[in-house]
Amino acid sequence: MKIDEIKEILNTLRLFFSIMVGLIALLTSALIHKQQMLDLDIYFWLGVLLDLSLIVGLLFILRSIKNNIKIIRSLK
Repeated sequence: MKIDEIKEILNTLRLFFSIMVGLIALLTSALIHKQQMLDLDIYFWLGVLLDLSLIVGLLFILRSIKNNIKIIRSLK
């Protein structure tokens, strides 16, 4: 039963990973557009910080996915 729980967690992490990649792509394209329009206001810089935070979050999700895959391999 433990392996099924880990697989569910892994699927949820993969879903979060996909959503975050989409958010990063969307936010980055908006930031590029603002930069091209020379509209470097506070929202631009908040967007940059949010983009970087999402990228760091991706790294944590990737690490968690990797750890769960190792656990599944060790249980088989």
